[in-house]
Amino acid sequence: MSPSPPSEPRTLVAGIGNIFLGDDGFGVETARRLAERALPGHIEVVDIGVRGVHLAYQLLDGYDTLVLVDATARGEAPGTLYVIEPDDAAPNASPGAPALDGHRMTPDTVLALLHTLCAGTGGEPPRRVLVVGCEPDSVDERIGLSTPVSAAVPEAVRLIEELLRNGEPSVAQASTAEAST
Repeated sequence: MSPSPPSEPRTLVAGIGNIFLGDDGFGVETARRLAERALPGHIEVVDIGVRGVHLAYQLLDGYDTLVLVDATARGEAPGTLYVIEPDDAAPNASPGAPALDGHRMTPDTVLALLHTLCAGTGGEPPRRVLVVGCEPDSVDERIGLSTPVSAAVPEAVRLIEELLRNGEPSVAQASTAEAST
């Protein structure tokens, strides 16, 4: 019996955020738009929303790469896109951090939970984790993205497609105006 051919490394793109908090819905909207695109079969796009615990358990199914898409406040102009590759391979919860709140799961919290679950089950976390973030304008209670964040969604879809195609980000940070040139 001949060995089966190696399978394509699995990739999960997860949109994170709360659509009831304005620009916090960036990840959810970007994942929705990306899911409408023709992607290779080894790439799965999911709208996680505020279900971070669900995401951590889903990752136990075995993915080589994880791309988290989320609103990410880093002090730049609203609509600025970021590609962040977390430095720490095994993130830890902050000392004195409260118990897990399923509705307030940040990417760091999800990754910390995943590492805890992997340690308990013998599973392997994704080899590579990227965060595609967008600087929010407002995360006040309201439905709908602000104008600059809404304008960044198509550029974020393009950026994620490029990351998935090439495996390496071509820009570490780009506003929608800079990235389209």
